[in-house]
Amino acid sequence: MSNYVIRVYKDSDYHVARHLFACGIEEHSKNLFYHALGLHYIWLLLVLVFILVLNFVSVTMSILAVTIVIFCVWFGARHMYTSYVRFSLSNDMLNIRKYYLQREGCCFWVAELEGEVVGTVAALPSPLPGGEKHLQMKRLSVSKGHRGKGIAKLLCRTMIDFAHKRGCDAVVLTTTLAQSDAWTLYEKMGFRRTRMYHPPNLLAKLLDFRDLTYQYDIPSLQ
Repeated sequence: MSNYVIRVYKDSDYHVARHLFACGIEEHSKNLFYHALGLHYIWLLLVLVFILVLNFVSVTMSILAVTIVIFCVWFGARHMYTSYVRFSLSNDMLNIRKYYLQREGCCFWVAELEGEVVGTVAALPSPLPGGEKHLQMKRLSVSKGHRGKGIAKLLCRTMIDFAHKRGCDAVVLTTTLAQSDAWTLYEKMGFRRTRMYHPPNLLAKLLDFRDLTYQYDIPSLQ
C-alpha cells in the first residue's frame, strides 16, 4: 500500500475518473441479473411461458420464448445501472472540477500508483433532511486490477478524515444490494445500515433492485 498516493483530483484525471466510475457501476448489472433470476416469481413466469407456448406451438418455440424472457431480465438489470451512469456522466461527472472542487464542503480524490489513477472517491454535503452536518460519500471506485489491496478502504478513510476535519457529525452514502463488495466493506469499517428500499419504479420492484443507505458516525472533536 505504501506505493499508492491519495491526492486531490486534477483536470488531467478527467477521462480515467469517468471511465472508472462508469465501469465500476455497470459491472454490478450481472449481480442484479443473477439475483433476479433467483426470484420465485421470475421462475414461475419462466415455467408459465414455457408451458403456454408448448401447448400451442413446440418445444423449440418454448425454449425460444423462455430465452427471450431471460434476455428481458438481463436487459432490465443492465438498464438499472446504465441509466444511472448516463445520468451521472451528464450531471456531477460532466464537470468534476466545477461540481466538486469549486463548491464549499465538496472534494474529489484519486488513488494513484506510479502515475496511473486506479481509484476515486468524492464528498459533498448530504442533501438528506436532517443532514446539515453530514457529508455524503460518492463515486467510490477502484479498477479491477488493483482491488483487494486496501485502496477502497484508504479512499473511505480519506473521506472520513475530511469530514472529521470539517466538524461533521457523520458520513452517509447510498449503494445497492447488488454491490455486495461495497456494502461489506462499509460494514467492516463501522458504517451502519440505516435503510433498505426499492426505488419508486416498477422495474426496480420487479427485479428486486434495492438501494441501501449507510451512516458512519464521527466521534466528537471534544
